[in-house]
Amino acid sequence: MAKSKFLRFFNLHSGEDKKENVLENVVNNISFRGANLWILACAIVIASVGLNVNSTAVIIGAMLISPLMSPIVGAGFALGVYDFPLLKKSLKNLLIATFVSLLVSFLYFTLSPFKDAQSELLARTSPNIYDVLIAFFGGLVGVIAITRVEKGNPIPGVAIATALMPPLCTAGYGLAIGNFSYFAGALYLYTINCFFICLSTFIIVKYLNYPKVNFVDSNREKKITRVITLIILVLIVPSVYFAYTLLQQKQFAQKVSNFIQNSFIDKGYTVVFERTNYNTNPKKLELAFLIKKFSKEEVEGLKEQLKDYGITNTELIIRQDNNDLKADILNEINKKEQNLSDKDLRIKQLNAELNKYQINTPNLQQNIQVLFPQIMSYSIGIQNKIISQDSVNNTISLIYQADKKLSPEESLKLENWMKIQFPEREVTIIENN
Repeated sequence: MAKSKFLRFFNLHSGEDKKENVLENVVNNISFRGANLWILACAIVIASVGLNVNSTAVIIGAMLISPLMSPIVGAGFALGVYDFPLLKKSLKNLLIATFVSLLVSFLYFTLSPFKDAQSELLARTSPNIYDVLIAFFGGLVGVIAITRVEKGNPIPGVAIATALMPPLCTAGYGLAIGNFSYFAGALYLYTINCFFICLSTFIIVKYLNYPKVNFVDSNREKKITRVITLIILVLIVPSVYFAYTLLQQKQFAQKVSNFIQNSFIDKGYTVVFERTNYNTNPKKLELAFLIKKFSKEEVEGLKEQLKDYGITNTELIIRQDNNDLKADILNEINKKEQNLSDKDLRIKQLNAELNKYQINTPNLQQNIQVLFPQIMSYSIGIQNKIISQDSVNNTISLIYQADKKLSPEESLKLENWMKIQFPEREVTIIENN
């Protein structure tokens, strides 16, 4: 009895919508025609811009807009109920959506003047087992939400987590710049996401006992199961390899960091250049120092120390040629300067514009009080005086308030004094009564 009550907490049939309503909703959202296709194209442009400028917020917004998940869920439902016409329709629409997405992103990145690979782009080029887990469990959440009477708010989160749009945009970027390793890696990530969302949908549909549309004999059902299992293996094995490679790379970086810290930094040597190449055979670790020069015996001793930190199959190169080192450092500086963002340039432009309207006369207030004691308060600023449609002058305007009206001689004296203070500007004096 207690076990039965406990299991009720995990009962997916509780709160389930009518199966015919769920299927009707899924089928209605599969097609990519008209509005759906326009929405997809616009979402792809937004996601491409986000990847181009490395804006996570923009990428998330594009994922929320995208209707790309619908045909994938449709394919999962079709497999679960053995509705092969629906499966054919879902796959056809998914191919249309994929082609349109690749075309739009390819055109955007071809026309975009910014071709640098930002971190958001690079993150979609090397999928691993964690991407499989995200796609599978994200898909589970999505299909569970779809089958509820109260849909709740998991759907937007699923769209963000499973991330179908960014890999497609990255694949378009790879085509645009001719980097087919980027294209292949991003397309592989997109395929992983599509398949495992479809698989999770299939599992939930089977678990909830959706009725089969057509009679399917047990042999054909087994054949479908075997095909699905084969696809799972084909997609998972490379992703596991990528995850293992990523783990090895992170462990190598940590070992190198410990070696540099203990062997150099803790001894007071200043490292001015560090470059690690994990993908060569042997791997390479290049270092250079501000002052310290190592003898051949010392370099050999450092190479032996690498083994103590578990760093194997790695060539240690100590850069001690000042000319070569200087060239490398200058190259790094030039790269950073080339990455100066548009925002920084715009700030410089605005500062230059603002300087035109700044009045740098620190002793002005003291001089006015001494020369014109009648003036109690004043304001001074630069104004644009429009002379004609195509001509504008900047004038200095002084608006003052006096406890006693200035005589004509004093007013003239004030005006002449202001002209001396600002010889290159037209001066306007206004009394505020």
